[in-house]
Amino acid sequence: MNGFTGIMDLIKNMSIRNVIDILIVAYIFYEFYIFIKQTRAEQLLKGLVFIAVVMKLSDWFGLVTLYWLIKNTLTVGVIALLIIFQPELRKALEHLGRSRFLTKKFFESDEEIQKVVDEIAVAVNNMAKTKTGALIVIEQETGLNDFVASGTKIDGIVSSELLENIFFENSPLHDGAVIIRRDRIVAAGCVLPLTEQNVNKDLGTRHRAAIGVTESSDAISIVVSEETGTISLAINGRLTRGYNIERLKNVLTKLLIHNMFTDSTMFKKVKIWLGKTNKK
Repeated sequence: MNGFTGIMDLIKNMSIRNVIDILIVAYIFYEFYIFIKQTRAEQLLKGLVFIAVVMKLSDWFGLVTLYWLIKNTLTVGVIALLIIFQPELRKALEHLGRSRFLTKKFFESDEEIQKVVDEIAVAVNNMAKTKTGALIVIEQETGLNDFVASGTKIDGIVSSELLENIFFENSPLHDGAVIIRRDRIVAAGCVLPLTEQNVNKDLGTRHRAAIGVTESSDAISIVVSEETGTISLAINGRLTRGYNIERLKNVLTKLLIHNMFTDSTMFKKVKIWLGKTNKK
């Protein structure tokens, strides 16, 4: 009864500042959970919780040696974890920088977005019909200059003709990726990082690169398979397949106009547009 009374007194004495404080902390923990869910970090967190419980139990039961060993191991382990999980930490900070509170509108107008989307969709549709392999990356808030530097600078207005010429079979730049910034093709023949996910064995290097670049940035990748002509799209480290020209236009327009990829929880809300996620 005393415990219940204490809780009631605590609630009565809470101010608006305390409520805001609690809500902010709850939101941070929620976002952290969403971010680490189904990643290496989730398993790591479970392991750390288990170790913390064992350390506390060893302290309670007077297991001095075990307590000393765990305590000193954790001291060194924190530094090791920072090194091992550096990519995840970097991704988390980049995600924070892309939050709705910090982002700005990347395109000048919806008309500019629509024009770019139309040109990309026409080019991708034509290349799918001829089974011409292609990888197109649309840059957003996260700069891709490191990848631009690995290719050949183009700096040309986005057009279906230019995209099809770049990926034409046996052309010098057809093997790499094209990077688009706003309404311009900034570079072609770019080298992208490959994902380490256990993806479908039927997917080749282009698809792995399309997923890889979206794991470390908020970019959108479009892939045309040279084996089947299938059109795929990658966002936030996830690949969806089987697009036609109308569906591709619809998804790209909605993603670019509403900036839905800037929120870690928003991807779930556009699954109806993306279709069935490719099974890993």
